Amino acid sequence: MSKVGTPTDNAIIEALNGWIKEELYLDFGLETAEDVPKLLDEYVYYFNNRRPAAALGYKSPVQYKTELGF
Repeated sequence: MSKVGTPTDNAIIEALNGWIKEELYLDFGLETAEDVPKLLDEYVYYFNNRRPAAALGYKSPVQYKTELGF
C-alpha cells in the first residue's frame, strides 16, 4: 500500500466512481451539484432493479437474486 488517498490503491472504486459520474451526466441529465442526491437515488434503483448485467445472464441483480430464492 502506498500513501493515504492514492487512487491506485482503490482502482476498482475509482473506476466505479468515474463510471457513475459519467452515467449521471450523460444518461440521467446531471446539471448541478444540487441534483446529485436525487440522481444517486434514481441511479441506485436503476443499477439494482433495471440494469441488465451480462454476468448475470442479462438479468438485473434483484431479478437474479429473486430467481435464486433470496
